[in-house]
Amino acid sequence: MIFRITFFLFFQVAISQSFQPEWTKGAVWYQIFTERFYNGDPSNDPGIHTLDGTWPYMAQTSWNITPWTSDWYEFQPWEKENGLDYRYQFQLRRYGGDIQGIIDKLDYLKDLGIDAIYLNPVFESPSSHKYGAKYFHHIDNNFGPDPKGDEFIWESEDPTDPSTWKWTSADNLFLKLIQEVHNRDMKIIIDGVFNHVGIPFWALQDVAKNGEKSSYKDWFDIISFDDPGTPENEFDYVGWYGIKDLAEFKENENGPIPEIKDHIFTIVQRWMDPNNDGDPSDGIDGWRLDVAELVNINFWKEFNGWVNKINPDAYITGEVWWEDHHNNKMFNAAPWIQKDVFNGVMNYRFGDAMFKFFIDRKDQISVSALEDLLEGTINDYSLDNVLSIQNMVDSHDMERLATAVVNPNRWIDHHSGTWNNWDFKIQKPNKYERKIQKTIITFQFIYPGAPLIYYGDEAGMWGADDPDCRKPMIWPEFSYDPEKAHPCDRLDNCNDTRPVDEVFFNQDLFEHYRKLIILRKSHGVLRDGDFDVVFTDNSKGIVSIERKNNNSRILAIFNGSNADITLDKKMFPGKRDDWSLLFGQDSGKLEAKDAKVFILN
Repeated sequence: MIFRITFFLFFQVAISQSFQPEWTKGAVWYQIFTERFYNGDPSNDPGIHTLDGTWPYMAQTSWNITPWTSDWYEFQPWEKENGLDYRYQFQLRRYGGDIQGIIDKLDYLKDLGIDAIYLNPVFESPSSHKYGAKYFHHIDNNFGPDPKGDEFIWESEDPTDPSTWKWTSADNLFLKLIQEVHNRDMKIIIDGVFNHVGIPFWALQDVAKNGEKSSYKDWFDIISFDDPGTPENEFDYVGWYGIKDLAEFKENENGPIPEIKDHIFTIVQRWMDPNNDGDPSDGIDGWRLDVAELVNINFWKEFNGWVNKINPDAYITGEVWWEDHHNNKMFNAAPWIQKDVFNGVMNYRFGDAMFKFFIDRKDQISVSALEDLLEGTINDYSLDNVLSIQNMVDSHDMERLATAVVNPNRWIDHHSGTWNNWDFKIQKPNKYERKIQKTIITFQFIYPGAPLIYYGDEAGMWGADDPDCRKPMIWPEFSYDPEKAHPCDRLDNCNDTRPVDEVFFNQDLFEHYRKLIILRKSHGVLRDGDFDVVFTDNSKGIVSIERKNNNSRILAIFNGSNADITLDKKMFPGKRDDWSLLFGQDSGKLEAKDAKVFILN
């Protein structure tokens, strides 16, 4: 009863202080890593010269686009030549995914039931992940139809003077993507990486060339300038977490210095209102902000004001994740979820709760502990804000959910790849593990918030932490090589073994997602209704949660144990016969690691 009273009070406060765009409440999100989603235009595939300036900075004597359907861990001929660890050389792989590929697959996303798309960085960058930008005002030229022509346009511009900026072929195709997304009644946001830039970034290159005479020397924390009188290059600067290919912007007590802030605000204007006519309908619908906790919150308040001036209906979400990774402590992101800061955050706390209850075996938390975690998120953020938060179970920065269920008894995003845990299993989930995955997904769609699907999860994709979580998308129209190689296989020198895993589009899992999305769209209570934990049984691992409003009541019963249980009337509010099965198997029992959803008659 205490939880219900507390929840009610927070809910009442949230109603009066709501600052969320209506379209974000309960929206179904889809995250796309562009280079690995779909190759819609092979003519723009990257060439070997595009690897210049990207980690691990290896001169390649031979290199080719990696076949989309090849075994992920099988070394390509050019990879066998250098003999380096796969984590290094896989960063040099390119598969040819592009903007046209996203356009080509928008109807697929619409059919799935997606409301909004979140794109990992798409700005010009030599890396596959694009988190080290060269320009913020251009889309990566290999994502567009005329890479060489786009380079000529860059050379004709002054990156310091927005009046000289033009629209490249990649830029124009991206604007077409925005239009096509909006035509399908969907929204789109992109990744804003405003803490750091890549080595090729135009301002950093100016400092490297001109040293103390550069107009941009104050944009970065310079350790030392190059001495032209010596053969060595002494140029050095502070990198993000010490990583030199990601140079950090310099900050003062209010965030990035004014010159950087002005540049960023110009970028925001360009992509949110491309024709600068005061109508943002031709621009993106918001921002996902990378490593947001590392940028002074005063800057984000200014950023918020600027974004909302351009489009009051825009959505801003931040990556506010690890407060203490070593001790598995995530941020309470409440300071960032404010009217004058962000609308939401990527809710890794939700994924953490799912790991601890449904996946862990040796250290599985109790139902009561799960309830505390769920209550804690709502009490920290308020229900109205939680309704707009991206509830996630995996991403481009951690192991995929399908792989997590194969590797229990770990903290989320810890020891999550063979590179730091040789006991980590990389194989495809078995039938029982897929069942656990499905149950977690069901919880994701029943719990308050906006479910976020990482590309390919609905297709059955699996993979360890970066880079393995960034495999090419599995499409039903392609035939894929089985996955049988092992990542320790360096120059055919490997003693570890793994099963031969057939790779194909998992239609059953896709339908599971689609049915849950239809369920949310058919029952508005799952998008904006109140939430309550109505029954718990620690001894049996059973929890019943209810979503309700004035028009509807939906109940979901989850079995977190490894044993089947018989449904009991105690698990239902009121009379058992008043509830009809809405989702799940029609039987009187609830199988291990399974769920059933009911609606009040």
